[in-house]
Amino acid sequence: MEHHPLEQWRKDAQQPWSQEICQAVRDLTLYDENLVLPYTVPNPLKCFDGQMVTTPHEWFAKRRPELLKWFTENFYGPLPPRPDQTTYELLEEDANALAGTAIRRQIRLNFAMANGRTHTAELLLYLPKKATGRVPAFLGLNFKGNHSTVAEEAVHINPRTADIPRAESERRWPHQDVVARGYASVTCCYLDFFPDRTDGWNESIWSLFDENLEGFDGTHPKYGSISAWAWGLSRLLDCLERIPEVDATRITVHGHSRLGKTALWAGANDQRFRMVVSNDSGCGGAALSRRWYGETFLVMLNVFKHWCPMPAREFILREPQMPVDQHELIALAAPRPIVVASATEDQWADPKGEFLSAYYAGPVYQLLGHYETLNQNMPDPGGCVSGDVSYHYRIGKHDQIAFDWAHYLDLADRWV
Repeated sequence: MEHHPLEQWRKDAQQPWSQEICQAVRDLTLYDENLVLPYTVPNPLKCFDGQMVTTPHEWFAKRRPELLKWFTENFYGPLPPRPDQTTYELLEEDANALAGTAIRRQIRLNFAMANGRTHTAELLLYLPKKATGRVPAFLGLNFKGNHSTVAEEAVHINPRTADIPRAESERRWPHQDVVARGYASVTCCYLDFFPDRTDGWNESIWSLFDENLEGFDGTHPKYGSISAWAWGLSRLLDCLERIPEVDATRITVHGHSRLGKTALWAGANDQRFRMVVSNDSGCGGAALSRRWYGETFLVMLNVFKHWCPMPAREFILREPQMPVDQHELIALAAPRPIVVASATEDQWADPKGEFLSAYYAGPVYQLLGHYETLNQNMPDPGGCVSGDVSYHYRIGKHDQIAFDWAHYLDLADRWV
């Protein structure tokens, strides 16, 4: 077998790299399945001390906590606690939104600490107008501001993304379709919780809890932005618990790309989320890390230095030596239904690795009494497999569009 093209970078992989070197490594990205080195996937039911988990009690009492602890300490970093105080401010309401089909609300979340530090985020909520009771909801972070998800002029423009045209990302946010199926549709810009820059620390929610972030730039010894974004999803769920029209016990958390990684991590940490959706999340998300296919830690942790804390760098080019892999992150959602989605032209995210990760999480779901998990046969392009652990393989590029949403909504109708 030929040598893996990334092996030459192993010696000095632990050092932060320049953008030029990162681009050179991108050019060496492996897209040839024949060059994937042999690997062994850890058994999600085998504890670190060798004990095999055989009962649901053992999973929840021992194995699940040790997996969550490992991911926290070695890869994503901890989520901070709730702020000392959170208040909710209704900024705007329209009872005839989305062509008269929905009630729109815009709500500001005000976070405050006893030491005087504050932070805010703004939520956009659409409720089905004709609902007769409390409704379930889809909750996800957006990339470009709430105004980018819809054409309605009254939706506030996020000052962090003021240059983004209104409705620019509308294809990813079919609010009207979601509402028509009987769900609330909820979003907030991820930049409200952590500006997606290596120097965004002092503008992030971490500034509530640490006063030593002024001027910090790069990888933090302990914190990561993925945990900040996951924390934000939980705080948005706190808000939904206070809205009488929403059934906060039936919330689907979803995310695309880096926010798909975030949705998985939020679902692992906050078991209030009823269903978890990962769309094209790739490396550090749904894809098996030890395959070294498409994006790897080598690129992700050097280009996006703020996403994960310093301990994650120890596994650059050492993914096969990790005692865990991403199928065990997926398994942390069990027994709640989980959905993994890939796209044929998004080889960077390793669709096969995403499918295999979902498949290898199956034994945990089976242990917990759920048997509608995946078999070893990845669906053909355009195909779906629906169950407790679901997967679909959309034809197209790295995106989140109508095909994806149709499967999510069908699954939510069944499970949520």
